[in-house]
Amino acid sequence: MIKPTEIYDLYWYFAAERQRIFYNRLSEQHNNLTEDSILKTYRFTNAYRASDRVSQFLIRHVIYSGDQSSQEVFFRTILFRFFNRISTWESLSTALNHEINYANYNFRLYDEIFTSIINGKNKLYSAAYIMPSGIREFGFSKKHQNNLKLLELMMQDNVPERVAEAKSLKNVFNTLKSYPTLGDFLAYQYTIDLAYSNLDCGLESDFIVAGPGALRGIKKCFSEVDNLSPPDVIRYVTERQQHEFSIRNIDFPDLYGRSLQLIDCQNLFCEIDKYARVYCPELAVGGRTRIKQKYSINPTTIKLFYPPKWNFNHKIPEKHLN
Repeated sequence: MIKPTEIYDLYWYFAAERQRIFYNRLSEQHNNLTEDSILKTYRFTNAYRASDRVSQFLIRHVIYSGDQSSQEVFFRTILFRFFNRISTWESLSTALNHEINYANYNFRLYDEIFTSIINGKNKLYSAAYIMPSGIREFGFSKKHQNNLKLLELMMQDNVPERVAEAKSLKNVFNTLKSYPTLGDFLAYQYTIDLAYSNLDCGLESDFIVAGPGALRGIKKCFSEVDNLSPPDVIRYVTERQQHEFSIRNIDFPDLYGRSLQLIDCQNLFCEIDKYARVYCPELAVGGRTRIKQKYSINPTTIKLFYPPKWNFNHKIPEKHLN
């Protein structure tokens, strides 16, 4: 029998309030985003993973910009996520005259470009989705060199073609996870990124892997989960979302008619773990008692673009689409 805690109520409140903040930002209500003091102070991801700034850049400027062959889409997507930093992609693109593609890939050239970014005292990697150094597996002294060699290995093994024919997220995940330095978390995140593309990777509702933050969030939301595995708990929550919002009288402003998917509910468990550190620090799990990143208002107009196969880009106000 599943036994929820008070944090489970917060889970649904948080999902709705974070999504309202998203729409308030679209309406440019920068001074009236939320009355929640925790959400005002600290940085949290969106309720929908695909709405986050870096995911939006990935979808619009990486996945759907350029050659749509499986080889090139895979190459661009994985290369971007290895670094997961918009400024790194833009610097690389500028150095290559906006031609980032596998057809013209050259290890020495890419190494020189990334090294020059480092020498300019700029960061190559984001703090999210941290890639292992790969020094032991590939033998190069610099992390980016080993990451490039990993990508080369995947390309040489025809992984793009295998992904394009996988037809299920689990098959894609297992393929990616079989490569050095890619554990469960990164392999699954990259799987979801590839599922945004036109490749036949399967549906987001097919398969879920719980990351470390989600595991902590699940522990805070439930005192007992019977014999359910973490993926089972996430699926249970995802399938009950309409009921859970309804019984709490929460009006959830979904994403242009799209309900929360498994990956979104997984992420929300991670975010509620962070939120609860401030809301009730006595429930600390894994020794984490604070939130590192503070929220700061970004007044720039949000531009949105979602995978065309989701069929709702036409619902986005033109101001935020172009």
